[in-house]
Amino acid sequence: MKKLLFALLLHSPLFAGAQAANWKVDRDHSSVSFSVTHLVISEVEGNFKNFEGELRAAKPDFSDAVINFSVDVFSISTGNDPRDNHLKSNDFLNAEKYPKMIFKSTAFTRITEGKYLLEGDLTIRDVTRNVKFNVTYGGTAKDADGKLRAGFKANTYINRFDYNLKWDKMTEGGGMVVDKMVNIELKLEFIRQ
Repeated sequence: MKKLLFALLLHSPLFAGAQAANWKVDRDHSSVSFSVTHLVISEVEGNFKNFEGELRAAKPDFSDAVINFSVDVFSISTGNDPRDNHLKSNDFLNAEKYPKMIFKSTAFTRITEGKYLLEGDLTIRDVTRNVKFNVTYGGTAKDADGKLRAGFKANTYINRFDYNLKWDKMTEGGGMVVDKMVNIELKLEFIRQ
């Protein structure tokens, strides 16, 4: 009898909100970009055109979210074909051998209203390291088709040397042609499935 009552309670409307919802990133309304200091005086920006992401959460504030994300390294674009080809080479990302960058979350912690700390494992080439993203939650809204969408902005800095992206030519003044610190910014819109 106790088992039957528990089963009925578990499937009652009171517990319906506790079921985890799946969300998929909408590439048409999202971006994955990066910037790095060049010649110590300016920044070069780029992005990845192809990526996939999923978010799973039961809580309406997403504080229990589990996030998986992958980026197609071949889709890198800085607006300069020779530079893009160099970034795909073994000097940097080695796209032939490591065609995907992968992120898997380990924690998504609410800091304050609309602000979160996302922690997880980022794999670039054959190196996996823990990274932390500062995340701003933009809220949710229904689109014209009645689908629920959620918006997030996330950013972090990584040291590219940590991932064996060690091309390091120096300028005459002793500065790096390409800085070792890379800023990563994601603007993501997820659709509830």
